[in-house]
Amino acid sequence: MQTKKPLVVGIGGTLRADSSTERVLRHCLASAERLGADTKLFCGDDLDLPMYNPYGTLRTAKATALVAGLRAADAVVVASPGYHGAVSGLVKNALDYAEDLRADGRTYLADIRWGAIACAYGWQAAVGTLGQLRTIGHALRAWPTPLGVAINSATATWGPDGSIQDESVIGQIDCLAAQLLDQSTDTV
Repeated sequence: MQTKKPLVVGIGGTLRADSSTERVLRHCLASAERLGADTKLFCGDDLDLPMYNPYGTLRTAKATALVAGLRAADAVVVASPGYHGAVSGLVKNALDYAEDLRADGRTYLADIRWGAIACAYGWQAAVGTLGQLRTIGHALRAWPTPLGVAINSATATWGPDGSIQDESVIGQIDCLAAQLLDQSTDTV
């Protein structure tokens, strides 16, 4: 008998393709795949959505796909840049579409694992943004993982090819992926 793989949905990044936030999110999803998950990524242009209107009934194809992804998710990982010490408007607007899940059998994201990653040019914005992402997860009735990852992009995190070169960051992202799948790890 074949069992269904857990689905980890990743949301985040910026409208700039291959942003540092998107790269970290992709690394996390790749790690989840190595651990046996299926993944779905919503980033960049996928998040170029109209402002969420809870009173409107029309949804774009992108918004419908995002809501369907959240509805099917067994775990969600959200990565946001820290803009002015806060979650980016792009990411927050995408997360507002979770309101469309309010009348589902599983209200919002009730009882699923929620991972949070924040990237900013400095620790203050990274840590503040991470706290906001964890609060949003709680508000959506999800269970934030024990580990949230704050990345200071001002440090030597990236290699010349854009890959993560900081072993500590790699370990944290891999640990977060394991926690999304409820697999113990002591790599941090």
